[in-house]
Amino acid sequence: MAKTVADFVWERLGQWGVKRVYGYPGDGINGLIGALDRARDNIHFVQARHEEMAAFMAGAHSKYTGEVGVCLATSGPGAIHLLNGLYDAKADHMPVLAIVGQQARAALGGHYQQEVDLSALFRDVCGFVQQASVPEQIRHLIDRAMRIAMGRREIACIILPNDIQDLPAVETPPHAHGTIHSGVGYAEPRLVPEDATLRQAAEVLNAGQKVAMLVGAGALGATEEVLSVAGVLEAGIAKALLGKAAVPDDLPWVTGSIGLLGTEPSWKLMQECDTLLMVGSGFPYSEFLPKEGAARGVQIDRNPAMLSLRYPMEVNLTGDAAATLRALLPLLQPKEKGRWRERIAGWTGDWWRLTEKRAMASAEPVNPQRVFTELSKRLPDDVIIGADSGSSTNWYARDLKLRRGMMATLSGGLASMGSGMPYAIAAKFAYPDRPVLAICGDGAMQMNGMNELLTVSRYWRDWASPRFAVLVLNNRDLNQVTWEQRVMNGDPKFLGSQSLPEFSYARMAELAGLRGIAVDDPELLGAAWDEALASDIPVVLDVRTDPNVPPLPPHITLKQAQAFLSSMFGEPELGSVLGNTARQVASRILPGGS
Repeated sequence: MAKTVADFVWERLGQWGVKRVYGYPGDGINGLIGALDRARDNIHFVQARHEEMAAFMAGAHSKYTGEVGVCLATSGPGAIHLLNGLYDAKADHMPVLAIVGQQARAALGGHYQQEVDLSALFRDVCGFVQQASVPEQIRHLIDRAMRIAMGRREIACIILPNDIQDLPAVETPPHAHGTIHSGVGYAEPRLVPEDATLRQAAEVLNAGQKVAMLVGAGALGATEEVLSVAGVLEAGIAKALLGKAAVPDDLPWVTGSIGLLGTEPSWKLMQECDTLLMVGSGFPYSEFLPKEGAARGVQIDRNPAMLSLRYPMEVNLTGDAAATLRALLPLLQPKEKGRWRERIAGWTGDWWRLTEKRAMASAEPVNPQRVFTELSKRLPDDVIIGADSGSSTNWYARDLKLRRGMMATLSGGLASMGSGMPYAIAAKFAYPDRPVLAICGDGAMQMNGMNELLTVSRYWRDWASPRFAVLVLNNRDLNQVTWEQRVMNGDPKFLGSQSLPEFSYARMAELAGLRGIAVDDPELLGAAWDEALASDIPVVLDVRTDPNVPPLPPHITLKQAQAFLSSMFGEPELGSVLGNTARQVASRILPGGS
């Protein structure tokens, strides 16, 4: 048959290096789906259970690989469903291309079924959005969308009315006025600041006696450079949540995560430093950074819009993290080894001992912290983690020790629930030979994670390795919001809003043809993790955890303490909350666990 516009779409995307598309079919994209079937030897279509999941997968693909993630949805409701996943990618500056269908051109403007003004709908989330009118446009729309997504790290969207999809392809537009002749290809530039600006930054860093570094997602490809600069400056390194895998946690001067979900050493590092070097991070919470004027600041970011946004920096370096750090390194003066790093190492040593004690404190039935301390000891060297948003993120951020070579990410700027499973699935498709772990709360699993178990069930036999594990913290509570209500608003737990239906996620896994492991005894956690991580079939580890173990912040303010005490009046689970809080606080002062 003659090549259609839809055939040409996939052919052109293949020339751009696209090998996988996440999506869900519908009559608005019938032409594209038929052509995708014909192109199956070159581009693999992954059918998610929902378009939102497809968009999450596309964004996660970009985070794990650095490539443009591609998602596909039909017109009207299918296109609308993409939005949350696309906003997730936008918030974390990930390049994604969304291809969506539309009703036939002749019907547009006629209040036709499933007719939505998609150009207007996608305008806020996309850096580039365009609806095709004629086949001659297709080549330059694809080329421009891909180049903008790559170069600006933005979302691009191409809208294809369904009648255009089946028209004959026009691969080479006529050489005439009003036509555009585009080409394939994009090479990432090496972005480095001018020498004079680098020298200004070096002067600030060389003058500091107590240097702190904060690294984020922009430093994920610059591990060696970050460690080298930190070594010369005798600096401690704190990590924004998206930068958790940027440097390993087994170094004594790496203080771990920062912020409300962060560690005490990171809090102390920021409060006591006299110089701050921020690398590739848009960490939003300025109250966890040094007080304004307390430290001199240098920031590196490839996006100038993110510079001097969270802290008033003295020198702003627009550049890629690795290249800029390499250019900066020869200008730095090695600092004498001294008390600053010794103090940092003391903080981190005390912190890891404290987390172990807190994890071993009794709970009913399982302390969620222990789930993660047991996991840390067993993480495969090449594991890839997709974490969700919720109280599980607290323990992921604080208690899980990542080593060099591991990959891990989550929904950062948007912090969307329901992202853990699609993230993990995208990781497995990108790296089918590596073990993958999804970390989810039961709220996220009930929201959409259970549906994506069916996606795993459908595809896992095609993966080079079957190692795919899903942790579900089964606490029967929308726990993050519950604790936010208590500590931020002074309100007790609202059972009607927060309580979740009882459900067995292990049995759900078995119904989906996977393996389920249920744990309600902390002494069985180690063996359960060993089984899950060695399983020859994807597995769900369903751990019944205590919702009332408090995620103590690294620094408790008077306002937080007052709100918590106020929330205890009318608290329906008062005894459990007070008992667990007392045990967690006591872990700091008692010589052993409780």
